[in-house]
Amino acid sequence: MSLETLTSVPTLGVIYAKAALPSLPGPSGSAAPGELPDRSLRLTGHTVDRHDLLQYERICGFNNSDVLPHTYPHVVGFPLQMQLMSHKDFPLPLMGLVHVENVITVHREVRFDEELEITVTAQNLRAHPKGTVVDLVTEVDVAGERVWDGRSTYLARGRGDAEATRGEQPPSIPTGAAAAKWSLPADLGRTYGFASGDINPIHMSAPTAKAMGFPRAIAHGMWTYARTLAAIGPVTSGPGTSHVWFKKPVLLPGKVDLVIDKDDRDGSVVAGLRNSRTPATEHLVLTLS
Repeated sequence: MSLETLTSVPTLGVIYAKAALPSLPGPSGSAAPGELPDRSLRLTGHTVDRHDLLQYERICGFNNSDVLPHTYPHVVGFPLQMQLMSHKDFPLPLMGLVHVENVITVHREVRFDEELEITVTAQNLRAHPKGTVVDLVTEVDVAGERVWDGRSTYLARGRGDAEATRGEQPPSIPTGAAAAKWSLPADLGRTYGFASGDINPIHMSAPTAKAMGFPRAIAHGMWTYARTLAAIGPVTSGPGTSHVWFKKPVLLPGKVDLVIDKDDRDGSVVAGLRNSRTPATEHLVLTLS
């Protein structure tokens, strides 16, 4: 496995712009069709801008803190994921990939002023009933210590394999009264997009989302993930593992209900977001342990 070292965070706007251009022949030595490139990307010497962190915390509902929220290292590693997937030798088209699942493990609290080393690798390209899926694995180290890791699963829709496994399935969404009701504004995609750097057109406005096949802009899945964790409470900043399954997208503007089921015996949590007007429409299911 070759390793490409970066000294600055890739610019997502440039990556999206290049991904929108017609594909060109791959470079010499590129992966064969259906194979993942034998390459990892590593960002070294990165420290988090405290202003950016506080803005993220505010938008996602976390308390202001110098400790990185559970989901924040994903924000730093996401541009490396995108750069890896946008390369000509990546076997799936970047535009149109759907983020369907995410697992995060926080091994210890991480402060904004710690120097991070972030490594991203594509793994486990496989068939899915609705197309092809791939995992982007992100690992965060501080002074040689693994402090955080995450696995993002993306689906490329297409001819699938009805016999393919879907992997671990989510628990049922909790039932009963909502723990909270949120009204999400039309500009939420832009607000979170500018804070996180993820300016995918499907989130930024109704016209750009319509060009990608959506009736209106949709909320970022990672915002719904982070907002749900923030509502669970400060416990999510400490060591633990969360697993989220993204289901139906949240159209903006929109209204969602948060539902939570906590197990007092071991502190584990199952949470979900459902549509306020049509509760049968589920947006995500999340476990935390």
